[in-house]
Amino acid sequence: MADRPRPFDGIDDLIDRLNRQIETATRSWESQVDNRSQLDLSMSGAETSLDLADEGDEFVVTVDVPGYESDDLELRLSGQTLAVSGEREHRQENGGDEENYIRREREIQSFSRQIRLPEPVDVDAVQASVNNGILTIRLPKHEPDDDAHSIDIE
Repeated sequence: MADRPRPFDGIDDLIDRLNRQIETATRSWESQVDNRSQLDLSMSGAETSLDLADEGDEFVVTVDVPGYESDDLELRLSGQTLAVSGEREHRQENGGDEENYIRREREIQSFSRQIRLPEPVDVDAVQASVNNGILTIRLPKHEPDDDAHSIDIE
């Protein structure tokens, strides 16, 4: 009977390898979450893609907004946090009857994204445009004031 293979030989090695892989994956996931959370403040899973680029004198935020018109979008800048949201309603142009639908998922679509900018920006010089389903937001960096100011002591 000593010649029979034992089915549980090596299971300890297998469990150890699995534990090491899970720990490695967990550390990797946690570092990705930590790095992303420094900038992206969105509360839900993002259905729309967003890029933030530093182009020297300005930040450029690019957001995929296919099917959204400029009237469907709202931009808000509060401190160093930029909020981009959009909502649109799908309308039947051909006078289609509601009873014709077996399944209808495209009635209302919306998204909301928030991103923290790494530096202050000049709120009065922000520009935004939509072209071919791409929202581009240009946020010039706030110029530091090099002039010396005297401060009165009370």
